Amino acid sequence: MKFSYLINKAALMMGLLLTPVMAQADGIDTGDTAWILTSTALVLFMTLPGLALFYGGLVRAKNVLSVLMQCFAIACMVSILWVVYGYSLSFGDGGSMNAWIGGLDNAFLANVTRESLSGTLPETVFVMFQMTFAIITPALIVGGFAERMKFSSMMLFSVIWVTFVYFPVCHWVWGGGWLADMGLLDFAGGTVVHITAGVAALVAAMVMGNRNGFPTTPMMPHNMTMTVTGAGMLWVGWFGFNGGSAVAANGDAGMAMLVTHISAACGAATWAALEWLRYGKPSALGTVTGMVAGLGTITPASGFVGPMGALVIGLSAGAVCFLMTGFIKRKLKIDDSLDVFPVHGVGGILGTIMAGIFVSAGFGGAGFAEGMSMGSQVGVQLTGVIATFVFTAVVTFIILKLVDALLGLRVTDEEETEGLDINQHDERGYIL
Repeated sequence: MKFSYLINKAALMMGLLLTPVMAQADGIDTGDTAWILTSTALVLFMTLPGLALFYGGLVRAKNVLSVLMQCFAIACMVSILWVVYGYSLSFGDGGSMNAWIGGLDNAFLANVTRESLSGTLPETVFVMFQMTFAIITPALIVGGFAERMKFSSMMLFSVIWVTFVYFPVCHWVWGGGWLADMGLLDFAGGTVVHITAGVAALVAAMVMGNRNGFPTTPMMPHNMTMTVTGAGMLWVGWFGFNGGSAVAANGDAGMAMLVTHISAACGAATWAALEWLRYGKPSALGTVTGMVAGLGTITPASGFVGPMGALVIGLSAGAVCFLMTGFIKRKLKIDDSLDVFPVHGVGGILGTIMAGIFVSAGFGGAGFAEGMSMGSQVGVQLTGVIATFVFTAVVTFIILKLVDALLGLRVTDEEETEGLDINQHDERGYIL
């Protein structure tokens, strides 16, 4: 009996010892896979419910459901497009056009199976992780035209926009396109997510025009509790956004999480301090907005810089985005309703450029690639910023004009006064 017991124990121990080897034998790293599965859930959590609640609290009570519905509908629609052709165009081999766009070999995820791999991950996990980035990007744009776009027009715009803006830019940067070949540093989406969304929101606000009464009529957030709750969810979810972009459970993921938190804290503290100096009191709205600015600005640099770089990036984000918010709304009088461009667009631009500086090993970063100097890297970063900005602005303008011609972009003045919850969805966010 004792001998049999020892044999069984030895067999069990051998099985445990061999498990990691067997997991590696087919190319899958279970640790990496577990982390990216977790990160995928965190990034989706950023949109639903994080961004939805953050934006929902910022609009007036008569439009809260419209914003929640837009975020939810975009998540559903982009998921379908990603399966049909989005993943293939973003990460497929485009042959002679590969510098600009992927091919359609993986349309309907034709070659994605239980056995197919992407690095050390099951390809299914990589597909789902990248899908969540495609979901949140057009959802961010909602803040630029909040409280005045038809739901049908929003859906058509989002379908065309992710197809002709997000998928190509994603391929340029992460799918082996021309910016990747140049050596652009964009760890988690400074260009792909934040510049594209910020610029699109600014163009949409300009094309559609201001909300009725802007800027003379106060349009205060209707529920700051909802907004702060959503902001907290965004902060937590961003660890998956940036940390997961290492696509491995390794030191890059750990550093990305650390610098993400540092930058968010610095952005929030800087914005609150500037409000305190200018207006005599810091606000909850300003503090959470500064946090989002810090998160968006560190995003492209998160896997490349160290803690010292994160401190500077976060402080810069809080200050620059604070100033740009006032400039866009009070000086230019552009009704980017929820400050998408001054927070995400400007943050993405600032972070992408600063990644080229603070990647230097002298600042605690990962160090320049072979043959790169700070000057040449910053030049590549500027090229990526300018190309993404111009491409997004031009294509977004064309899409908005097309949608306007087909469906009309805005609700009527009477519908805007009544609120989008009732006239677009026949529902109310609250029982009055």
